[in-house]
Amino acid sequence: MSRLTFLYQMNLPHRAIAVYIYLYDRADKYGECFPSVKTIAGDIKLSPATVRRAIRDLKKAGLIKTEQRYREKGGKSTLLFRLKQRTDIV
Repeated sequence: MSRLTFLYQMNLPHRAIAVYIYLYDRADKYGECFPSVKTIAGDIKLSPATVRRAIRDLKKAGLIKTEQRYREKGGKSTLLFRLKQRTDIV
């Protein structure tokens, strides 16, 4: 059984599944990654607005948490994505 089978059994829009798989593929051993919305959108051929909606879907489903990252001088940087472990979801 695939590690992501649970994802297909959830009632999620295809945009959310695509974004979750993208984040899962790029996450480190701690389940964290920080690609920009623009990068995600360009890589999986979705609009940035659609990616933002997918992120909201994933947060609502409890599959990810996000944390705003900041630059040294205080400006906003990319979001830090933390993927929940499968055992944390069920």
